[in-house]
Amino acid sequence: MRIGYTLMTEQSGPKDLVRYAVAAEEAGFDFEVMSDHYSPWLSAQGHSPYAWSVLGAVAHATERVDLMTYVTCPSIRYHPAVVAQKAATVQLLADGRFTLGLGSGESLNEHVVGERWPAYATRQDLLHEAIEVIRALHTGDLVNHHGEHFRVESARIWDLPEGGVPLAVAVSGEESIGRFAPLADHLVAVEPDPEIVATWNAVEGAPRIGGSGAQAARAIGQIPISWDPDKDAAVERAHDQFRWFGGGWAVNADLPTTAGFAGASQFVRPDDVAASIPCGPDLDAIAEAVGKFAEAGFTDVAIVQVGGETQDSFLAEAAGPLLERLRA
Repeated sequence: MRIGYTLMTEQSGPKDLVRYAVAAEEAGFDFEVMSDHYSPWLSAQGHSPYAWSVLGAVAHATERVDLMTYVTCPSIRYHPAVVAQKAATVQLLADGRFTLGLGSGESLNEHVVGERWPAYATRQDLLHEAIEVIRALHTGDLVNHHGEHFRVESARIWDLPEGGVPLAVAVSGEESIGRFAPLADHLVAVEPDPEIVATWNAVEGAPRIGGSGAQAARAIGQIPISWDPDKDAAVERAHDQFRWFGGGWAVNADLPTTAGFAGASQFVRPDDVAASIPCGPDLDAIAEAVGKFAEAGFTDVAIVQVGGETQDSFLAEAAGPLLERLRA
């Protein structure tokens, strides 16, 4: 299993994110994922730089780690033709280390361009058509596309990496897995649920998770942790900055502002957060929580260390011993 580090744009500025990317590579992480948001979830997080500018800098500052967006919505804030171009550029800068992670998005980040936030079924339709556009442009051919949701007129990606860019798509239930598994190279999910992996592998035409060779798919999860030598401080920080996490994606996808997330999570208690996010100095407990993704059949999991102000100490003091435990 490959262990990744999350460059959380909601809790750190752009220069710090690049510095953390280098330190995470030196600490021994296998890959790094980056959120692609316009706004933080809660005001306490306090940041949200443009992910793609940071990715370009990270691609040049690092040498070994794979890179990925976790995840980009290619349908409202961005047109898929633009996503196809910038993904190709980052892949060239990263010398083939980049994977484009895609999802249907959240209102928090997409409503800012003044478009109506569509219902779930429409968002899935948008994502499906956007993937078709991106795939077509990554062939290097001249593309004209007149679809239900998008138009592309005489577009071509002029600087294109050989083989295009691998696509990982965020899925949850049986319906979305059945629809997107044949279109994607890899799976993205945030719950260590073995049914997700089993359902994906049962879809005809989907690349097999756990298979071998060039067509093998990765199942890429993500887990927040709040490491700190002081457990009380770890719980307090997780509650302050990450209590939005407990709402679940059915709620989180439709809330448009940080004020909305603050209101929706106002009755979430510190104990509630500590029950779902490993908090404190116990690296064995953190490793056990991360290991649930391996037990569920995931090939990759990215760790989110809560709190921008804690990244230096986490990477210097805890990351190495944690990686040793996970790999043992």
